[in-house]
Amino acid sequence: MRTPAIAPRLLLAIWYPIALVAALGTTAARADDYADVNRLMRAGQSAEAMVKVDQYLASKPRDPQMRFLKGVIQTEAGRANEAITTFIKITEDYPELPEPYNNLAVLYAGQNQYDKARAALEMAIRTNPSYATAHENLGDVYARLASQAYSKALQLDGANTGIPPKLSLIRTLFSVDSKVQARPASGAQASGPVTVAPPAATPAAKPAATAPVAPAPSAAPAAAPAAPTTKAPATEPTKAAPGTEKEVEAAVRAWADAWAAKDMPAYLASYSTSFDPPGNMDRKAWEQDRRLKITGKSRITVKLSNLSVSVQGNKASAKFKQDYSADTLNISSRKTLELSKSGARWQIIRESTGG
Repeated sequence: MRTPAIAPRLLLAIWYPIALVAALGTTAARADDYADVNRLMRAGQSAEAMVKVDQYLASKPRDPQMRFLKGVIQTEAGRANEAITTFIKITEDYPELPEPYNNLAVLYAGQNQYDKARAALEMAIRTNPSYATAHENLGDVYARLASQAYSKALQLDGANTGIPPKLSLIRTLFSVDSKVQARPASGAQASGPVTVAPPAATPAAKPAATAPVAPAPSAAPAAAPAAPTTKAPATEPTKAAPGTEKEVEAAVRAWADAWAAKDMPAYLASYSTSFDPPGNMDRKAWEQDRRLKITGKSRITVKLSNLSVSVQGNKASAKFKQDYSADTLNISSRKTLELSKSGARWQIIRESTGG
C-alpha cells in the first residue's frame, strides 16, 4: 500500500462532468475555444491562454468551464489569491459542483490555511460523496492539522512521553513522499509537482521510557472446545414492491419537468423537508436562491437520459445523465438523486453531481 502523501492534489483541467465538450450541446466554435486554451496550457503558453480565456469570458462571463480554466492558469502562474477568488465565485454560482471546492482546498493548503482547506474539502464531499480525490486530500489535510496539534501539545507539555511517538509517525508520513505529481483531470497535462514544505521543527523531547516486555510463554494452553452454535438463517434484503422503480422514475422526471417549466411550487415540493441543501445555507435561504436562479432565466430545458433506479425499502437512488440548458449556458453532467418515501410520494433528500 502506498503511504499517503501529505500534499493535496490539484486538478489541472476542467472537471469531469463537463470535460467532454461534445456532450455540452455547444457550438463547434465554443468547443474550439476550450480546445485552444487547453492546447496553449499544455504547451506552457499561459499568457496566451489567459488572453484567449479573457476574450471568451468578455461575451460569456458566466461560463463555468472557461472560468475554471482561468483559475487553473492563475494557479500555475503563482497568482494564488486571484485563483482563490475565481474558484470561490464558481462555487457561489454553481454550488453543486465539487471540483472547484477541491482546488480551493489545494490553494488554501498552500497558504497553510488548513482549516479553510478542510472546510472546502468537506463541501466537495458533501456535494459528491463518491469524489475519491477529495477524500484523499481531506485525509492529507487532517494529517497536517494533527502535526500542528501534536507540536503545540509538545511545546506546552514537554514531559508528556505519549506525544513524541505520535508526532514521529505523522512526520514520517511527511518525509516519505513530500512531493506529489499533480494529477490532471480530463484533457490537460500537469505542469509539475506540487511541493509542500516539511513540518516545522519541534523542540527535542526525551525518548519515551521503554516498558519491560514479559517473556512469551513456552506453550499456549489448549483451547477449550467451542460450544456448538446455531446460525440464524440469512435474511434477504428488503425487496421493492412491484412497480416501485417506476414510481421513483416518475418522481424524478416530474422534478425535471417542474424545473424546466419554472413551476416553483412543484419543483420545491419535490424536495423532502429533510433535504440537506448544499453549502452552509438553511432551507429557506436555499429556496430563495433557487427561486432567483430559476425564475430569472428566460428559458430552461432539462433532459434526462440513462436513468437508473435502485430501491431499498423506503429509500431509493436515481442516477442519470443530465443535459441542462438555460439561456446561453449548456452543461452536461452525471447526477445522483437520493430519495425517500413519505406517504405515497417519493421526495429528494440529497443530490450530487459527478461520480
